[in-house]
Amino acid sequence: MNICFLSFLRNRNFLKSSRITLDSVKKHREDTMLAFIITTIISFLLYLLFTTGSGTEVLGLWSYYELLIGLILSLCVGFVSRTLLVKKNFRMANPVRWIFFIVYLIGPFFYQMAKANIDVAYRVITGKINPGIVKITPKLTTDLGITLLANSITLTPGTLTVDIDENSNDLYIHWINVKENTVKNGVVDCKHICAEFHDWIRRIAE
Repeated sequence: MNICFLSFLRNRNFLKSSRITLDSVKKHREDTMLAFIITTIISFLLYLLFTTGSGTEVLGLWSYYELLIGLILSLCVGFVSRTLLVKKNFRMANPVRWIFFIVYLIGPFFYQMAKANIDVAYRVITGKINPGIVKITPKLTTDLGITLLANSITLTPGTLTVDIDENSNDLYIHWINVKENTVKNGVVDCKHICAEFHDWIRRIAE
């Protein structure tokens, strides 16, 4: 009787664990499929943006051939990078975050980039530079947030992201004109390097 009961418990536990495993596999497949769909759509939209004006057959902007090629390429990108671009959560599927991203690009980022171009041109002409590498602590936690900030800093003339502390997510920046009164123990407040970039990126990617 005891042997039968123990066997029953073992079988029950095995079925329970099997059910959990199957549920986990199913959830993983669903997440992977959703990541594939999101990545494919984003890739296709970017393709449409970069090929605007390549034809006149569709809305006067694209040809059927271009759309077909774009769809095939987007499907390939979606399949290959479905687990790279979308990880663990789907916060970037929220359209509000994309609105923030667009506002960030055409507002704060564009303004700071134009301002930095003028500043760098002035320093090239006058020779008034004091280059050095400093550290900033943006307090961002996601890979996407850190990547966006690092790229924004690099694309802004006069600053270049050279390294990252993977434990603290601190960034090391080469700055064309290090202002000594802004440096404390090698650390600089983010606003001196990237203005309000980190605050905007926190709204977008955190």
